[in-house]
Parts: sequence; structure tokens; C-alpha cells
Amino acid sequence: MHLRHLLFIALFTLLGACASKEIDTDLSETALYEQAQTDLSKKSYSGAITKLKALESRYPFGRYAEQAQLELIYAYYKNLEPEAVRASADRFIRLHPQHANVDYAYYMKGLASFDQDRGLLARFLPLDMTQRDPGAARDSYNEFAQLTNRYPNSRYAADAKQRMIYLRNLLAAYEVHVAHYHLKRQSYVAALNRGRYIVENFQETPAVGDGLAVMTEAYQHLALPELAQTSLETLQLNYPQHPSLASGKFKPREKDTDNRSWLSKATLGFIGNKEDLRPQQTQASKDVIRQYENAAEEIPASVRTAIDNEQPKRSWLNRLSFGLFGK
Repeated sequence: MHLRHLLFIALFTLLGACASKEIDTDLSETALYEQAQTDLSKKSYSGAITKLKALESRYPFGRYAEQAQLELIYAYYKNLEPEAVRASADRFIRLHPQHANVDYAYYMKGLASFDQDRGLLARFLPLDMTQRDPGAARDSYNEFAQLTNRYPNSRYAADAKQRMIYLRNLLAAYEVHVAHYHLKRQSYVAALNRGRYIVENFQETPAVGDGLAVMTEAYQHLALPELAQTSLETLQLNYPQHPSLASGKFKPREKDTDNRSWLSKATLGFIGNKEDLRPQQTQASKDVIRQYENAAEEIPASVRTAIDNEQPKRSWLNRLSFGLFGK
């Protein structure tokens, strides 16, 4: 059923484009504007766009010029062209910053980004919006914020504020999703930073409890019990019904399944871990080890033999720790 809907929309758009006709060059400004309004009322948005663009180019200083620019923004929006909506809205704002309806241009910019974030497929398929790239959502939030800050009494401000609440919750939920990904990958410092970012920047959103839970779990995995207890107490006090609190006790989302030694945990995985590609290991540390191994391989065989005969053999851990560990 969803595929049939998509095919119908594509066919309807194609037929609308094929049905467009050349515009009579002798049409007056009023007649051209009226024809554009007729197309809009019939939901023939492609035809309306053609006529509104012709009206603006033929009569740039006419009585309908500014109104045609606003109508063009709307026509682009209804024709599912978000980039054209933002471009037309930016142009109107630049040309008419003091216009009585300039708040409409700001509103349509935010609305175009809002719908672009949801996407055409999201209207028909059950997609998890918290796991998608939040770029368009962030743009939409900022554009609605411009509207509400510049024109707090605008007729569109109330709707913009409601959409901003939804977008802020969406952005916070995306941060939670990324934090959980880091927990799963055992990148506990990265998860901790995400959790702290949620708590500090997304107050009054449902995600704050999740951020505190992430911080608690990350601190536990990093063997920092005092900080973990502080985060847990804050979570218990403010979000006693959070899913991570089972019978008043904290339930980690990810089990600590790695059997790392105390040395590996104390050094955040840099020393004493048998695995080569640890999530905690930075690219810089891997480069240092690689350079060390390459340099060792480039030592001439005669020199290497002489060194081995003179000095007792040491493990790589003993060498990296300057003899403190791994003898």
C-alpha cells in the first residue's frame, strides 16, 4: 500500500509537469496573478510556480510583486521543494526586511527544514527519527528560534514554539542514542561526555534522565564509584521511575563483559589489554606503537643480534612502561 501511494505521487507530479503550458506574453499583471491564484486553489503548484516566477520577472515593481514572492514560497513548499523554499524565503528577507509579512518567510524556512527532516519516506514507513542525522532538525530549530526571537508576537510564533519543543526533544534523544552506541562499543569516556552534554544542554527534556543514567553507567565502567554514586543519587531523586532503576537499584544498560585486568582498567585500556584494537585506544597511541614496530623491523640483523646477546629479552609491555611492568 505504501509503494502504491509513492507511485501515485510520482505519477501525479509527472503529469502536472507535462501539463504546463507556455504563458501568454500579453497577459496583464492582474490576469497573471489571478491565474496563479487559480492554480494554487486547484493544487496545481507547478503551474502556479511558473506563473508567479513570470509575474515577478515581468513586473518586478508591480502591485503584486511582493505578494507574488510570498506566494512563491508557499507554492514551493506545497510542491515539496524545501531547498527552493529556503532560497526564496532568504531572498524575500534580504529584499524586504521591514515587510509586514516577513515573519511568514522565517516561519516557512523553519517549516521546510522541519518537513525535510521527517522526509517523504518517514510519512509512510515506521522510521526511528532519533537515529537519523539531526542536521535538518537542528536547522529547523534555529530557524524557528529566529522567528520567535525577532517576532515574539507573530501569528506563527505559537506554532513555532510547539515545533521547537518537539525538535529539542528529538535532538536530545539523538544524543542519547549516540551515548548508548558508545556504551555498547565500550567507549566509556565518549559516552560520559555525551551524557554530560545532555544534562547540561537539554534541561526540561525527557532525555535528562537518560543522560544521568549514561553518566552513572560510564562512571561505573571507568571505576569511579564516587562520581557514579553522585550521578545515581541525582537520577534517583529527580527520575525515580526511570527504567534503569529496578527496585531502587541501578541496572546498567550494557554488561561489563570485557575481562580486562586491573592494570588495563586503571590505564583506561592503554596497558595490560590483550586486544590490539581497544575502543579506549586512541589513534595517536596506535601510531606510536606502529612506529615503534616499524623502527624495530628496520634494525639490521647484525645489530639486532648483538643487542639481543648483550641485553636480556623484554616484553613490549616492559619496554613501553620503561621496565615498570611486564618483566
